[in-house]
Amino acid sequence: MRPSGTRSRATLPEDGDAEPVWELVRRVRKLRGLTQYQLADRLVELSRNSSVSRDEVARWERGKRVPGPYWRQWLSLALDVPSDQLAAAVRYGRTVR
Repeated sequence: MRPSGTRSRATLPEDGDAEPVWELVRRVRKLRGLTQYQLADRLVELSRNSSVSRDEVARWERGKRVPGPYWRQWLSLALDVPSDQLAAAVRYGRTVR
C-alpha cells in the first residue's frame, strides 16, 4: 500500500504493448486527473519556460507534433513517467506515423 499523497509511476499498458507518445501523454495526463491547461501550467512552472501552452499539449496528444528532448524531460517530471519510457514512445510513434 502506498502512503497517501504519493503517485505510482506510469507504466506501459498491461501485456507490454508499446504505445506512441501521443497516447502515452494523453493516458497519463488523464490518469493524473489533469486537463491540458493544467499540464501546460505545470510544465511552465517546472521549466520556468512560458513557451508551452495548452495548444502545444493538444498537438502532442493528437500526434501533430512530437515533444523534443527538452520538453520530454519536463513531461517526465510533470507526469511522473520515466524518461526512457517517453523516449521509447517517441521512437514507436515515429514508426507508426
